[in-house]
Amino acid sequence: MEKPEDKIVVVADLGGTRSDIAVVSIKGGMYSILATVHDYDLGGTKLDEVLMEHFSKEFMKKNKTDPRSNERSLAKLKGESENVKKALSIGTSAVFNMESLADGVDFSSTINRSRYELLAAKVFSSFVRLIESAVEKAKLDLLDIDDILLAGGTANTPRIAANLASHFPESTTIIAPSKSSSAVNPSELIVRGAALQAHLIESFSTEDVEQSTHPAVTVTPHLSQAIGFVVGNDEFKPVIPAETPLPVRRTLQFTNNGEGQGVLIKLCEGIRDIKVTKPEPQANGAKKTNGDGDDADDEDFDDEDEEEEETREKAWKIGTMLGELALKDAKKGAKIQVQVQVSAEQEIQISAMEVGAGKPGVRGTVSGQ
Repeated sequence: MEKPEDKIVVVADLGGTRSDIAVVSIKGGMYSILATVHDYDLGGTKLDEVLMEHFSKEFMKKNKTDPRSNERSLAKLKGESENVKKALSIGTSAVFNMESLADGVDFSSTINRSRYELLAAKVFSSFVRLIESAVEKAKLDLLDIDDILLAGGTANTPRIAANLASHFPESTTIIAPSKSSSAVNPSELIVRGAALQAHLIESFSTEDVEQSTHPAVTVTPHLSQAIGFVVGNDEFKPVIPAETPLPVRRTLQFTNNGEGQGVLIKLCEGIRDIKVTKPEPQANGAKKTNGDGDDADDEDFDDEDEEEEETREKAWKIGTMLGELALKDAKKGAKIQVQVQVSAEQEIQISAMEVGAGKPGVRGTVSGQ
């Protein structure tokens, strides 16, 4: 079976009464939880309360009675508000319609999705902040997240996926029904995963399952920093990403672009850095002109007055030097293959050879710390 692609995924389980977030690293087919956060008060009921408040005010304007004043009318208000919320997840408008809502008075009202999203803006922002806090707890940047998988009934709300898409970089894929027609229904995601896991376990014996879930297997050491090489112009080439479970073995090929024969390969740790580029400030007092070269009115350039956003991208800094290997006879333009193997005790074995040269390579060992 093909191993899954190496990536870091945020799994957000947004339920009715609570939300649970996990940051998961997938490296070499192994899944590792980097951080988890929980909010036992944030869930779909908060969105229900927003709608209940809205419709209560509408009812009170006409009837001078608060439908939340007794348990019977409150239960009706809550049930219909939840139905309206679900309807707004798949449509642009919904109708609140309840016979004898309070004091025997029937009530009907309409709300569109834009109005609903405006009323619940603070709640939607809370979901984004919770997910962002999980990323921070894992000591990662938003740029490090490859996918965000939304699960739970509340994840059907399109605004949550839209807010995440605008908050996270374009490189992050939001997996939700409103973003992809092929996405699994968030309400079914967890039970489908449990069913698949049960099907896989069924094919193994009890002894195999116990061995696979033993702490020696499930609690594995991880690399704290990426490991890679510096060749030539001091450019770091990552080979093994940070948070990769140990033991691990990876191979890298590159072209020798040195001026003379031979190549020096430096094995070192790489520190992930975020490069921030700010827009250049405009000169003070500079006049804006229209296409004819005449001075233009300020109101014609209202959109241009908005400052450009700063850009952020991932970069590498060279960290601790771990060792060096030299291939003295490697020709310019030759393909060089380097292999790094890290044991569970963090002992590093490194080897390098010229591809197709028919010569033995060089090998070295760096003791674990």
